[in-house]
Amino acid sequence: MTPIPTPIRDLPTLLATLEPQVQSGIFVFTSVPPGTSIAPTAIVASIREPEGMTLILPEAEAQQAGLPILARCAWITLTVASDLYAVGLTAAVATALTHVGISCNIVAGAYHDHLFVPVEAAPRALVALHALQAQARGHVPAVS
Repeated sequence: MTPIPTPIRDLPTLLATLEPQVQSGIFVFTSVPPGTSIAPTAIVASIREPEGMTLILPEAEAQQAGLPILARCAWITLTVASDLYAVGLTAAVATALTHVGISCNIVAGAYHDHLFVPVEAAPRALVALHALQAQARGHVPAVS
């Protein structure tokens, strides 16, 4: 079992230690009506909305189940142990990606933040995130 990391709340420390990692595979957003049966082990994340249950799944799982694909994404995990009450991390990451024209859906886990960006934008997103991290460490100016 992976040890539980100590959460970090300090924004400069969070940014300096982002350490983004791309998860292998393609992940999709889909929405299913209540009562739809999906193997729990296939679900990366979910949220209940009035229109249905939004799921993030591996693309192959969604295709196999015949689910509508609303967005195809790469999954980038910020491996820094972010505190759920940290202020500014989401804004800083979103701003860095906005500057390079990349849309991003951010999901907070108990220990890490997870970014879902368009598949084709993943390499540029990593460059922008590494630049944000380097800027926080005082090494280089932000990417614009």
